[in-house]
Amino acid sequence: MTLSWMAWTGPTALFFITIFALLAAMAVWEYFAPGGNPRVGLLRFETTRGDRLFLSLLGSAFIHLAWLGFGGPSLWWALALSVVYAIGVFRFV
Repeated sequence: MTLSWMAWTGPTALFFITIFALLAAMAVWEYFAPGGNPRVGLLRFETTRGDRLFLSLLGSAFIHLAWLGFGGPSLWWALALSVVYAIGVFRFV
């Protein structure tokens, strides 16, 4: 079965594989350490690990869109900024 009708490219496939891997890793983490101890962080509302993953993915999407709008088509710096943002979210939110 060919997926050419979906215009799959290497980066697109890598993007979806990464999202799937993150969700699978979070599921394994939740299986071995249930609950995740919800906490109140910098934003002053209670978050769990899943909430923080969602916030980091959502923020990374906005970082990449802003980079495309203001910085150009090379997304390597946006990726680096997104990783730093995700680490900050998991640490402080």
